[in-house]
Amino acid sequence: MSLNLDAVERHLTTRSYIEGYTPSQADVHVYNLITAPEPSKYPHSARWYSHIKSYTTEHASLPGTSTAGQAFVGSASAPAPEADANEEEEEVDLFAEDDEEEDAAAEKLKAERVAAYNAKKAGKPKAAAKSVVTLEVKPWDDQTDMKALEESVRSIDMEGLLWGASSLVAVGYGIFKLQINLVVEDDLVSLDDLQEKIAEFEDYVQSSDVTAMQSKFSPYTHQRFTSNLFQRIVI
Repeated sequence: MSLNLDAVERHLTTRSYIEGYTPSQADVHVYNLITAPEPSKYPHSARWYSHIKSYTTEHASLPGTSTAGQAFVGSASAPAPEADANEEEEEVDLFAEDDEEEDAAAEKLKAERVAAYNAKKAGKPKAAAKSVVTLEVKPWDDQTDMKALEESVRSIDMEGLLWGASSLVAVGYGIFKLQINLVVEDDLVSLDDLQEKIAEFEDYVQSSDVTAMQSKFSPYTHQRFTSNLFQRIVI
């Protein structure tokens, strides 16, 4: 007994079932005569087949008769059964509702993922604003112990303060000043407070001045600076 699958495909293009609006013995009859249709060639039949397959354990108890399904048995040229005019106008594709539900679920999942990403991004701590500073510290005279002066300056320990490279720069008459680089986190270190601490070493320090300052430096700049952190150049 052969089945006209082309006729079944045309019939299911606008219908969810072989007959009526729910699975029936007409669907079971056609289902038992075919194997899974090729989706690329018979998309509507393949959709219907998968749906009726989910009722396998209930096939025997489905209502109706196989009469409508028998109309598809025969050669490929056999016409599909005529549908009732009112049925064709009023019948609604029940699978369309499933597609809409799937689309809604996909949109909901997408929205949840976007919200989770934004929440994760917002929760990340922002990079602290930092500045690279060049500070000059002047001694009283040429008799000042510059090594002790620098050691005193470097002994200042503040959260967000990182001392860098330094050098001694000639001022004249045998006097040198200390030029030292440092990195500060702007929210944690006040340069005014730092200079006040430096001024407390009054045995060595006459004054200090900020001669250069670069804010919001890039990670590359920070890496380049810290790579020379412990390299001291003494003139």
